[in-house]
Amino acid sequence: MITARILGEGQYRIPDEDVKELEELDADLQEAVAHGSQTAFAPALRALLDAVRRVGTASPGSDLSPSALILPDEDMTLSQVRALLADADLIHEGLIRGGG
Repeated sequence: MITARILGEGQYRIPDEDVKELEELDADLQEAVAHGSQTAFAPALRALLDAVRRVGTASPGSDLSPSALILPDEDMTLSQVRALLADADLIHEGLIRGGG
């Protein structure tokens, strides 16, 4: 089980068996970011976040355990996500470790 945090929203516990699906969605998002495609970026980000919400179990707001993954919120722009990836040195790895 891994913990993912969607910025501004909260944490979700993700079962190990669902990580592969998230890795695939992350690869789509990473490709959109790498190509600078705003047209592909927004739906790819939305799909990844929707999948986290669907397969994950929301953690209580009082849970302060560390998150293995930090995901942007749905309102972040392509340039903001590029900066997030660069700051975290994940520009070639994607948001989900091993997903790129």
